[in-house]
Amino acid sequence: MDDALTEGPSPASRPVGRMQGFYVFSSLREPVLLFSMNVVLMEGPHSGSTFTVAGRDNMVEPLRELSVVGGTGRFRMATGYVLWRTVSWEMHEKAVIELDVFVYLHANSHA
Repeated sequence: MDDALTEGPSPASRPVGRMQGFYVFSSLREPVLLFSMNVVLMEGPHSGSTFTVAGRDNMVEPLRELSVVGGTGRFRMATGYVLWRTVSWEMHEKAVIELDVFVYLHANSHA
């Protein structure tokens, strides 16, 4: 994936970065995905910095939690979690996902 990251769910929302990575189906019994992606910020005070998100996404749950497992730039040595929910989904077309990101920064990351 190499998807737009915007301030809001509307296609007209201001772009702030990209979500780059991959996902694969990881369960034989449930619609569960394994995600590994970098959130690349391109606007604002964190422009040029990234953080990495990894984890299990059970698509039938209304709210899912994935881990922040590191980063670069202002997010160097970051940890935390991302709560996300599906706003809309069109089969084989596109999905709109709302992210709430909670990041803990190392004292020397200069955030």
